[in-house]
Amino acid sequence: MDYQTLRTLKLSAYSDAVDGYRKVSEMAGAARDRIELQIIAGMKRANTGDAATAAQGQLRELAKNFHYTQVECGLVGTALDGFVYDLEVARRKLDAVVEEAKAAKFTVNADGSVSYPPGGEKTDGKLPEGGTVSGLTDPAASAIGRQAADFDPNPNCRRAQEYANRIADALREATDADAKWAPKLRELKADDDLTVSDRDWADVEKDTSDVAKGAEDYLHSIQEPPKHGSPKENAKWWKSLSDDQRAAYVTLHPDSIGWMDGLPATVRDEANRTVLAEERGTTQVQLEAWMAKEPNRYRIVHRVNPNTGEEVDVKERLPDGEWEKWEAKRKDLQGRIDGMDAIQRRYDDFAGDDASRPYLLGFDNKHLGHAVVSIGNPETADNVVTYVPGTGSNLSGIDGDIRRAEVLHTATERSDPTHSTASIVWLGYDAPQDLLGDATFDTTWADNARKPLSNFLTGLDTTHHGGHANSTLLGHSYGSLVVGETMRDHPDLPADNAILVGSPGTGVNHAKDLNIPADHVWAATAGYDMVNLAPPPAGRLAPLNPKAYMHLFDDHSAMYGTDPTSDAYGGRTFSVPDGHAPGWHGKLMPAHSQYWEDRSLENMANIATGGNS
Repeated sequence: MDYQTLRTLKLSAYSDAVDGYRKVSEMAGAARDRIELQIIAGMKRANTGDAATAAQGQLRELAKNFHYTQVECGLVGTALDGFVYDLEVARRKLDAVVEEAKAAKFTVNADGSVSYPPGGEKTDGKLPEGGTVSGLTDPAASAIGRQAADFDPNPNCRRAQEYANRIADALREATDADAKWAPKLRELKADDDLTVSDRDWADVEKDTSDVAKGAEDYLHSIQEPPKHGSPKENAKWWKSLSDDQRAAYVTLHPDSIGWMDGLPATVRDEANRTVLAEERGTTQVQLEAWMAKEPNRYRIVHRVNPNTGEEVDVKERLPDGEWEKWEAKRKDLQGRIDGMDAIQRRYDDFAGDDASRPYLLGFDNKHLGHAVVSIGNPETADNVVTYVPGTGSNLSGIDGDIRRAEVLHTATERSDPTHSTASIVWLGYDAPQDLLGDATFDTTWADNARKPLSNFLTGLDTTHHGGHANSTLLGHSYGSLVVGETMRDHPDLPADNAILVGSPGTGVNHAKDLNIPADHVWAATAGYDMVNLAPPPAGRLAPLNPKAYMHLFDDHSAMYGTDPTSDAYGGRTFSVPDGHAPGWHGKLMPAHSQYWEDRSLENMANIATGGNS
């Protein structure tokens, strides 16, 4: 970029463009919400049949287009913000050196060169003549230029060379900014069609990364979020930002904003839904590429039939296991897609009742995949119940965990129709996957979950409107250990009640160790729950008959402390049917999963709404 261009460039025109793109982004986001949360919901209440279903499907596609427009226009606006910032930095440097040169009676010419007046000691009665120098940015050339200026008898030459070099540096920075942002802005465009494909969303993820790298200096100019900030520190930081600065962070770092405890639920939901769409597209593209790499599972070998002596072709499984490895990855990719689709369905199926509106308060596809989904707004609800799932939980199976949060939400509405409840599934940690493997007997999974769960609950309390909500932690299976350790290690945790079902122990020996009144700690275990198979400290497998279990191990020990359903634990228990006996259809799981059925569900709803079981 040349001197005159940078001096006369109207940066306000780019700032106006930023405002325009941001407004389009906001309008597109509002249109998407209106379609998903109002129009489709209204159609569901008023119309049924194939035509209505088809119309709703078309509206969902339109909502996806608006979502894509929202994200891409947000990226364009933020990229222009970064471009303007870089140019402003360069122009401030240029303006500063020009003013210094003029004050020293030097002349800055139209091409950026600097003319200097005669000066120095007279020789033969004459001052050394003035002259003109041009800026040098190459390090070697700059060194030679400075050396030449030092030998010049006119000291003004050296000063002029310094001014010229600084001018050249400013122009180089402006040129670099143009070269950096021009291709990034050109890439921020959609395909020439009306379909937002998986590949389009995968490209959005790449676009976001590219713009974020380019805008690092711009983001550094904004007050940065606190490192490892507490929910209150995060909330204070967020409130300190302008609307444009908030938009920039949501646009460039939706993955970070979505997990930032202490930020409003609507902000986190918006950020996480963008990450969900991007990850869904990226994973689908990965699956399609993986499907094209399917290896042979069988080979054809020639055998001789011993009875007839004829040669026959026999299909034989290849022994190297390559296909099995391929299939394992295919299942993993497909399972993650299924999990992401299950989350999206909560928005697609939303029927317009604000009390049951879904909020995605955390999402990523890392490791086993994580998701935090709330049914109802936790910032306005009178009651908030946070369900922590246990062994075997991952993104692929999130649909079942969300269903549990949904049925509990419905049950709380029956239990206490005068107060609102937000029912949350918190899969913010990697859970052990092997139900009876060694990993299940390891507390490391729970140890790593304690701080994230504590921060999440504290964040909900920080953003809650009108004071503290009645907060209940519900831990199932290994999730009860996560709940127990979190409550044990965080005395100030904003939790009022604990529900522990199918628990192998909570990491404590008494309910009072959870730092809430013991009569606010409730536990239940079905008689045929396979958690009874867990080896107690005595090292013997507990029989499936609960009475026999209690007889053999009358110290009431569990894997992780005292059995929370025992008198020795000191909490309260609620009734739950024994469930299905082992061998029911060859499965042991039903009893371990039945707590969200019938009387058990009603009991948990009563506890979560402040009543008794």
